[in-house]
Amino acid sequence: MTNALTEMLKTRDWLMADGATGTNLFNMGLMSGDAPEMWNIDETDKIIALYKGAVDAGSDIFLTNSFGANASRLKLHGAEGRVHELNKAAAALGRDVADAAGRPVVVAGSVGPTGEIMAPMGSLTHEIAVEMFHEQAEGLKDGGADVLWVETISAAEEFAAAAEAFALADMPWCGTMSFDTAGRTMMGLTSADMVKRVGKLPQQPLAFGANCGVGASDLLRTVLGFVEAGATLQIIAKGNAGIPKYHDGHIHYDGTPALMGDYAVLARDCGAKIIGGCCGTTPEHLRAMREALETRPRGDTPTLDQITAALGGFSSESDGTDGAGPTASPRRGRRRKS
Repeated sequence: MTNALTEMLKTRDWLMADGATGTNLFNMGLMSGDAPEMWNIDETDKIIALYKGAVDAGSDIFLTNSFGANASRLKLHGAEGRVHELNKAAAALGRDVADAAGRPVVVAGSVGPTGEIMAPMGSLTHEIAVEMFHEQAEGLKDGGADVLWVETISAAEEFAAAAEAFALADMPWCGTMSFDTAGRTMMGLTSADMVKRVGKLPQQPLAFGANCGVGASDLLRTVLGFVEAGATLQIIAKGNAGIPKYHDGHIHYDGTPALMGDYAVLARDCGAKIIGGCCGTTPEHLRAMREALETRPRGDTPTLDQITAALGGFSSESDGTDGAGPTASPRRGRRRKS
């Protein structure tokens, strides 16, 4: 399947994705507890500004404001019947921004977790999950998304359900999981586990990787884990802008633009092809990331010590791939396999 992202991946050494959605929308006035997806209809100027902020800062890819636009999450706001409408609107606004950019820009339809626990631990069956993801995918497709992008997933079963749904929609896709629990996802998957699981999917993504999690250091350790596990697909790195801090009643991320510039270059050198930010990442951070990627030469694969020296320490001693718990000693000197 030929699509905009495939062509860019063939011709570029790296691609820059966007930054945060929620953080930037809160800065625009979104209130805690509100559904940001409603702004695709009610506050279109702000959503256009969100997308344009990423594009103007140099992003080659930006994600739509549709992370929570599935029937399960929207039911919390009495809007479960508006899935197609809200997803289509999110992508259509993005399509307009991308088409006006004057350069190739990919509109990625964001698909977040359902918010429910998959069976047998929970009540969400595979069939229902596929149905929910498919409904969202069709709306994003109709709105003009170039690619679908499932993100912040913790369960392999939910990741697989999204892949099946995207195949039903006949859309290319990418996917990331969040490794936020001592180097593992909330459901216990390591970076090596993800490589194995993704490799067995009948509907292969264009790229896969990690987003959100704890801090940028942890995310890059996970990227190194993908490479060590023999990943053959392109790798995505979308790390948070530092560590969240509670100050004056609000959550702030302590990562400076300079730190995110260092992170972007290290992500590239770790083996990531698509590099962006997650929570706390603003257009200012993105501009610094773009400048760093364009001006700093590619280096050797960094060691864990080099990563922590630049970005700060890990939140846990182990990333889980050594079979040890969170108190195990990290493998400081590991490098990418040839």
